[in-house]
Amino acid sequence: MPLLQMNIAAADTSAAGVDELPVEKTLSVVELITSGGIGGNIIMSVLFILSIIAVYIFVERFNAIKKANKIDDSFINNIKDHVSGGKLDAAKALCQSHNTPVARMIDKGISRIGKPLKDITSAIENTGKLEISRLEKNLASLATIAGAAPMIGFLGTVIGMILAFHEMAAAGGQIDIEMLAQGIYTAMTTTVAGLAVGIIAYIGYNLLVVRVDKVVYKMEANTVEFLDLLNEPM
Repeated sequence: MPLLQMNIAAADTSAAGVDELPVEKTLSVVELITSGGIGGNIIMSVLFILSIIAVYIFVERFNAIKKANKIDDSFINNIKDHVSGGKLDAAKALCQSHNTPVARMIDKGISRIGKPLKDITSAIENTGKLEISRLEKNLASLATIAGAAPMIGFLGTVIGMILAFHEMAAAGGQIDIEMLAQGIYTAMTTTVAGLAVGIIAYIGYNLLVVRVDKVVYKMEANTVEFLDLLNEPM
């Protein structure tokens, strides 16, 4: 009987030990985002809005630049044939049927045929500047988001750290490690969010800049071919 009582006691002690094991706390992404208090929630809301704006700008500019980059390889050859044959109306009609920066630049040059070559070149260059400005629309805003988002996230972290240490000071000098740790990881979430938005905006900005450069190169190449045609003796 005593042996049975000892086994039961040991089993109870073992069960109590199992119950006393620390339970790992898990935190969902939503809880992590919304656990920063009013200040943290405001910062996260601003970063969320900036991320939506960044994605919208990237998608809109990507499609616009992709459309501007669709230049038929035979376009400039057809223009050369029409201009060489004196069919300026047909050349202008061909340009107006293509909704691309190159077509609008060539169309402006054709409309100036008969004037000095310097005037034609200036007209094409001015049109080209306007087209480049249209291609780069909102790219500055995307670059601003790429630079500002990490700083906004860091601002949220600093605010969170200040609040965490303020709570510690208000506790009368009794340092609560759990409270401090919770304040720190809550504050750091804004930095992570800011970096994520900034990285996405930065990558998107550079991808768009590369594509704009390709379009500008095609614009310059086709313009040079058109001006060389005008320099040839008719």
